Amino acid sequence: MSYTRRDFLQFAVSAGAVFGTAGLLGSPSRALAQQKLTQDDLLRFDSKGQITLLHFTDVHAQLKPIYFRPPDTNIGVGAFAGIPPHLVGEEFLKTFGIERGSPYAYAHTFLDYVDLAKAYGRLGGLDRTATLVKAIRAERGEDKVLFLDGGDTWQGSYTALKTNGQDMVDCMKLLKPDAMTGHWEFTLGEERFLEIKESLGYPFLASNIFDSEWDEPAFDNTAMFEKGGVKVAVIGQAMPYTPIANPRWMFPKWSFGIRPDVLQANVDAARADGAEVVVLISHNGFDVDRKLSTVVKGIDVILTGHTHDAVPCAVQVENTLILSSGSHGKYLGRIDLEISGGKVTGYSSNLIPVFSDVIAPDAEMAAKIDEVRAPYKDEVSRVIGRTETLLYRRGNFNGTWDDLICQGIIEARDTQIALSPGFRWGTTLLPGQDITIDDLYTETSMSYPAVYRNEMTGAQLKDVLEDVCDNLFNPDPFLQQGGDMVRVGGMTYTCSVNASIGSRISDMKLTATGEAIDPAKTYVVGGWASVNEGVEGPAIYDLMEGYISGKQTVAVPDERTVQVIL
Repeated sequence: MSYTRRDFLQFAVSAGAVFGTAGLLGSPSRALAQQKLTQDDLLRFDSKGQITLLHFTDVHAQLKPIYFRPPDTNIGVGAFAGIPPHLVGEEFLKTFGIERGSPYAYAHTFLDYVDLAKAYGRLGGLDRTATLVKAIRAERGEDKVLFLDGGDTWQGSYTALKTNGQDMVDCMKLLKPDAMTGHWEFTLGEERFLEIKESLGYPFLASNIFDSEWDEPAFDNTAMFEKGGVKVAVIGQAMPYTPIANPRWMFPKWSFGIRPDVLQANVDAARADGAEVVVLISHNGFDVDRKLSTVVKGIDVILTGHTHDAVPCAVQVENTLILSSGSHGKYLGRIDLEISGGKVTGYSSNLIPVFSDVIAPDAEMAAKIDEVRAPYKDEVSRVIGRTETLLYRRGNFNGTWDDLICQGIIEARDTQIALSPGFRWGTTLLPGQDITIDDLYTETSMSYPAVYRNEMTGAQLKDVLEDVCDNLFNPDPFLQQGGDMVRVGGMTYTCSVNASIGSRISDMKLTATGEAIDPAKTYVVGGWASVNEGVEGPAIYDLMEGYISGKQTVAVPDERTVQVIL
């Protein structure tokens, strides 16, 4: 089964007990909203069994609390249409029994987002996560808790870029993960990645990465633990399409892939070694792991990441539980397992929303965050402009942050069309907020930031859009790469999601003139984050700093440049 209504109803009852039923659709005072929440409420949980798994993934170097608007479009295709995680808005609330206007509705949906953000404040902050982790370890006992980091941890902020990930490494050590896997970590380059890996103090696990020359495992695949008197195997699965989604030239010695046969062999080996519970900490993405759980036998729990999906409770697929714990530090995922006779006989699960105004910051972690950010304090807080409108990134086809980036590229690079990659990382700014260097770099900080300016034919443009669209909407999850659709500026088009590759993109037009894009004609196109080596152009964060500073105030209407046909 994909999921059960009983599981969701159990979650709804739990959420109702924690968050109450009072709506917040008007403009409630922040103080009144916070009175409805306490740290003890957030930690309330139906503790069960011998083992507690804590899951943290896709923080993208966000040390401080943030705003992050959930997507209004998250389309599933084929057998995965209309089921978690492909639910948004009212359908999401209905499925999980969450009342509109409640804290959980704010944490999980785009509905009433600005009003609720003003009421409930930011989420996340590694010092708040540390408070929760320490509290759960104290309540359950260190010998029962495994804390696992799903990756995309060292990239995504100004300070992470300037320190080559060291700020995150130093802070994460205080959380004491038991193991991690990864994805964007590899974009620091092979040498830096290996340097950090050796200094972690806990294993980096990747069952699916092999040495390209010798075709043998490049990293450890499994770590064994005894928790609550139970032998637990943790297997790691790094993002399988890293050399396609990111520059292969940065890590040329390693080959990636899903490799279900290799994973099955590692699961079998763990069982043969006495593991009573097998946990996969994965950066495959939700739909990939949903399919994987039906292909590879013997995995009890998959803690999935990469696609940034936040599902309030674990989804059961055949004999495997799948939990997806969101992104940007907004949540801490938890699954308790009851083990009897070497099998999982019961479980409880939840995502804990990390409401930063409710949770007391952990003093040790707060001090470390201040320490690693201190050399950059003046620069990250430097204001370069102000936004009159909501700036967000997530959504299958558009986000106003990327609309702004496309405007900047078109103007600064003198292009007709702009492309911005469909990254799912990047935080949100509310209307009326200042734009700081910190904010800009949460959208743009990366190790291959050059803004190119090329000529492309209309046919080549269509091929690019078709290729990226197939990565997102191929009905076989094993052929999906987990990002959102490339954003466009200066043009519009129609996307038929359920068509086949080569037939999804049509009606391409230039925005400025309404003229149809001619397959044989050449157009000037700008973009950034090319995976090709030696790309020339200004860094995207420098280009956008100049563009925003020149405007001082930006207003980006939430216009949809893509007509979507389901």
